Amino acid sequence: MCAHDAGDATDSNRRNTGHGSASRTPPHPRSRAVLSGHPGRDYDRSPLIVTWEATRACSLVCDHCRADAVSERASDELDAAAVRNLIDGVAQFDPSPVFVVSGGDPLERPDLFELLAYASDRITTAVTPAPTPRLDREAVERFADAGVHRMAISIDRATERAHDDFRGEAGSFEAARRAARHAKETGVSIQINTTVTAGTVGDLPAIADMVGSLGAVAWEVFFLVPVGRGAELDGLDPVRAGEVAAWLYDRTRHARFKLVTVEAPFYRRIAHERSETPGSVGSVRAGKGFVFVSHRGEVYPSGFLPRLVGSVRETPLPELYRKSPLMRALRDADRFAGPCGRCPYRQTCGGSRSRAYAVTGDPLASDPLCPFAAGEAESIPTDGHVEL
Repeated sequence: MCAHDAGDATDSNRRNTGHGSASRTPPHPRSRAVLSGHPGRDYDRSPLIVTWEATRACSLVCDHCRADAVSERASDELDAAAVRNLIDGVAQFDPSPVFVVSGGDPLERPDLFELLAYASDRITTAVTPAPTPRLDREAVERFADAGVHRMAISIDRATERAHDDFRGEAGSFEAARRAARHAKETGVSIQINTTVTAGTVGDLPAIADMVGSLGAVAWEVFFLVPVGRGAELDGLDPVRAGEVAAWLYDRTRHARFKLVTVEAPFYRRIAHERSETPGSVGSVRAGKGFVFVSHRGEVYPSGFLPRLVGSVRETPLPELYRKSPLMRALRDADRFAGPCGRCPYRQTCGGSRSRAYAVTGDPLASDPLCPFAAGEAESIPTDGHVEL
């Protein structure tokens, strides 16, 4: 299961607030504004999202897995006491971020629900379980009882056979749909996560329909970064990526769910140019508003950008986020090289730092998927209907 990463969303589809009550336990008061994009947040001081990789253990063998997940838990995972220390550190940020518990499959940890309850008492907490038989009604009810605000469910293909093949386990498609039904019944809001590759892009229209029918409050679309097992897959080219971003904006701007794109910050520019009444856009990216903590406590700008910043075993997370030279460089768009460094949208976009690093080895290089950086701006329609 992929971790959440830096997301991009326009105000045009922020209306939805979910199924009645989002959870049995309301979000921590200091975190309420986070879920709608706190406009006064200083990303030099406080991230919007902190993702913790609870474990790399997972029974799935997904084609695109960033974590290159394994079947057994590592012996040097953070123990419960260390995780509580991490959570306390996350709660020190002001305003506090959303704490996302990811993996691997978090359900592989027997202390998961205890840790979720500890986190939910202090900060807004979300979880991204893998769609396996462990994700049954009892698990979803325990998420609700632990105060989880949102559960992310991955649906990457539009049919059972294709999805199960992509995820490496029969039954994962039905497990995902079943978990969505359980969440609706227990009052936990859900979002659907989808990874888009050259081989899966044609399924996006049907998946978008599914997102609406499942009652999800958000659709998080990950544009492939070639790391982990994802390095073996074919991604989109810049022209196709621009077309997909334009289609996503058109398809979801009046939807009842919010669209969030991940590792495709050029979506912000495309959405701005296609909108008749442009609103504000997000500006979160790896290291700027987002930070990732591995199962061992190692800190990275993103799960897709494996450049070590430090370890929470040795240094509090707020200190690493605020003072690391790498994190500070990633927040300074004027230091970016090539077209990304010259782009008039470099502050709100800035390109995917993760993809720049994966392809060039330089996290400050231009995003090779961005159609504007690639000189393909003329290929992106600014109005009119876009077909996938």
